[in-house]
Amino acid sequence: MAIDYGTKRTGIAVTDSSRLIARGLTTVPTKDLVSYLKDYFAKEEVEILVVGEPKTLDNKKGKMGHITDAIVKDLQRKFPEKKLMRSDERFTSKIAFESLLMTGLKKKDRQNKDLVDEVSATLILQSFLESPAYKNTLH
Repeated sequence: MAIDYGTKRTGIAVTDSSRLIARGLTTVPTKDLVSYLKDYFAKEEVEILVVGEPKTLDNKKGKMGHITDAIVKDLQRKFPEKKLMRSDERFTSKIAFESLLMTGLKKKDRQNKDLVDEVSATLILQSFLESPAYKNTLH
């Protein structure tokens, strides 16, 4: 599962059972994130939580980096049985918006920030699934 954390909304994506393809799951109000995850984990098996890591172009912590660090610590405390990983989320929102533009969605639908956050989480998860960091967790 991947989380694209935001101060207002958090996009969530999951993968198929063979862990090859990421798909958007939902966007939840950030204030409801922990309760959503508790409910989801009670119904579905999730081994790894991948949290988007905001970075600047020069590979430094972005302005949301400190907030995201605190969220990761909180998630580790609340879900100690889950492996937490970080994944660079640079450009995911822009790529998500461009992807929605290319699908031919109407302007109103492309401006749906919930959808952009969900697609961003999907991009974070797909990138992670293709990364050496993920491949190292398989051994």
